[in-house]
Amino acid sequence: MSRKKTRTIAAPQAGWAVYLRTSSDENQKPEMSRARQRFAIENNVLQRSDMPVYEEYVDVLTGTTPHREAYQRLLEDARAGKFSHVIVERADRFGRNDTEALRAIDELHEFGVAVRFANQPDLDPMDPDDRVVVALSFTLARRESALLGIRVVGGLQAKRANGGYSNYAPDGYINVEGKVVGEAKKISGRRETWIEQDPERVPIVRYAFDLLLEDRLTLEGICEALHTRGYRYRSGRPFIEVKRNGQHKANTNTLSSMFHNWTYAGWVTSKAANVPPKTIRGNWDPIVTTEEFERGLAILEKRNQKRNRHRKHDYLLKGIAYYEHPDGKGQERLTGSTSNAGRSGGGTPYYRVARSEVSFLCSDIDGQIPAALMHIQVDPELLPMIRAVYTQDVAEQLGHLRPDERERLQASLKAIDDEEGRMARLYAASKITDAIWDSLWREWQDRRNTIRSTLESLQYQHKTHIANLDTALQMIAQVGIVYNLLERSDQKELLHHIVSRVVIDCQGMIHLELRAPFSYLQDIRNWVRERDGAKEKQGYSKTKTSNKTAAGFLRTACSLTVQSCGEDRIRTCEPL
Repeated sequence: MSRKKTRTIAAPQAGWAVYLRTSSDENQKPEMSRARQRFAIENNVLQRSDMPVYEEYVDVLTGTTPHREAYQRLLEDARAGKFSHVIVERADRFGRNDTEALRAIDELHEFGVAVRFANQPDLDPMDPDDRVVVALSFTLARRESALLGIRVVGGLQAKRANGGYSNYAPDGYINVEGKVVGEAKKISGRRETWIEQDPERVPIVRYAFDLLLEDRLTLEGICEALHTRGYRYRSGRPFIEVKRNGQHKANTNTLSSMFHNWTYAGWVTSKAANVPPKTIRGNWDPIVTTEEFERGLAILEKRNQKRNRHRKHDYLLKGIAYYEHPDGKGQERLTGSTSNAGRSGGGTPYYRVARSEVSFLCSDIDGQIPAALMHIQVDPELLPMIRAVYTQDVAEQLGHLRPDERERLQASLKAIDDEEGRMARLYAASKITDAIWDSLWREWQDRRNTIRSTLESLQYQHKTHIANLDTALQMIAQVGIVYNLLERSDQKELLHHIVSRVVIDCQGMIHLELRAPFSYLQDIRNWVRERDGAKEKQGYSKTKTSNKTAAGFLRTACSLTVQSCGEDRIRTCEPL
């Protein structure tokens, strides 16, 4: 196998790369923000340096994503060694995602490029103590973004409560912005936005509603009528797309959304803010009345119910039914197919292999599921062995048989003490404020309490897990009984949680392949069989391994809710 060539990194040339970033054109004026950033960089850093400026990199995009054009170009130029230093106004200008920003700083350091900040020119992000301050800057920037989001959401909620429209205006309306004067300025600020009817689009929207209220044309027919008059959606998209072969394709999705939008009836609604229709009247002129809008919804609902009567069959084993080829070619996923689905009875549903003659009646296959679940049992003779192996395996997982787990937690406590010591030196040197120190001290205490609580709860968790095993074994015996009492939708959900595959042979007989944690019990059962057959080769092993349980068999998925297995696993009774 050929080795991938290592990309050589050129020695950086002396020079500055200036990086400027503003969040977006909508929330601030980029020119003013960039001017302020340039001023701070020039006065605090560049005037005191003899190195030239190689290039200025400018992004107008949120700092929560690393996918910024100028930012990525800066990294590429750094790899090419085109400059030796990068200067930004503040640390969070690199990004409000602290993980990505610190990774970029480390990567630049590997290229021999140093990063400096205009607001703190002496701060070196590669110094252990200074790095804590840099990381804290990113954390505070992320907190600022979260608070800004909370304030924006609060403003939108207040606007909706007063009957305002807070989104992009729907087709038939336009967004309007104006200056606020007088006493109203104290409530809504200097500028305010609202929506008004669009004189050019209102007749089109009104005509579409009129056609719906006639209850004569389908949505496709309404699109045809609008297309005949030469109308289009506001975006320019046609109501009808005429293909090269002359066929017409109706774009009904947007039209359907319009007929379900309560804005046209003059009501404020919001699913996210839990504002139902007919609770807050909007401060704009409606295009249709509330009675007309509700009548239109009733017409659409009536058509939808009629369409639902001919809906495709809801296959119980959708996605988990597989066919076992008798010639040893393995398993192939089955799809659902319903013949004569348009008939009053709904047709006859099948599970079938696509583009072949292999098919099975859904009723025959689904009818075998309850019996298959009833046959899943745990051999009572294996319960002591299951309990012993499970107890030892859980103990290993929780660290009872792994002293290194406790050592790792104790090392974490020592690392917190070391971090507190470094910050204490910064605090003593007045490099961090009292507020920052208090915040960090509370964080250290919380982390200490969490680790100590984990250490103290190991033994308690061990006892709890054994109780969970007893509960899980009791659940196994009830699966078949509970399944028969459930509705079809609940039966489908239960099967998808328990069954990985329902394998159907050429005779139409099913075999269940169950999901983890059932495979965990399967491993125990198989291990017991192997041990009984060859005791000289298998037994309890106290040697720690990374891929085996305490009993010595390969680990699949140790679970706190161990359940059951299918045929050839824990125990499957033969069909009567």
